[in-house]
Amino acid sequence: MTDTFLGVPITGTIHRGEHKAIQRPLEELAPLMQAVLDDEGIASFGWYQYTPYFNDGEPCIFNVYSLWALPTEHADDPEDDRYYSVAEKWGDGIAWNENWTSRKEAHPDQYALVLALAEAIESEEFDDVLLGAFGDHAEVTVRRSGITVEEYSHD
Repeated sequence: MTDTFLGVPITGTIHRGEHKAIQRPLEELAPLMQAVLDDEGIASFGWYQYTPYFNDGEPCIFNVYSLWALPTEHADDPEDDRYYSVAEKWGDGIAWNENWTSRKEAHPDQYALVLALAEAIESEEFDDVLLGAFGDHAEVTVRRSGITVEEYSHD
């Protein structure tokens, strides 16, 4: 069988790339973000989003990484917000950070809200929405008072 495009035969070798996940609209992400914003036990949350400059010979594709959530009781701690990382993509899976998962027993409802947002953010299904809203090479911090976008430098 010969490949065609608009009914015209194609000759040569076609290297099929991997497709990104099917993209979903902001209307599906908004309730998850709002639920975390509305939780008084969360002072802020955020993530990094960027296109890698180098990816070991693989295509460099925009992605959103490392959702973190800062519990209100730690909002004044001098520690880096990223200590409260919720999840990070590794290969085809998501690694859940024990600093956040340790909250599961004490704050199960809060844990479920943050987990749902982390799964959505890390799913790649909202990458187009987030890229359009906050740009490439960005560190995004969300608070009830507003959203801050700072340039993110990465390797």
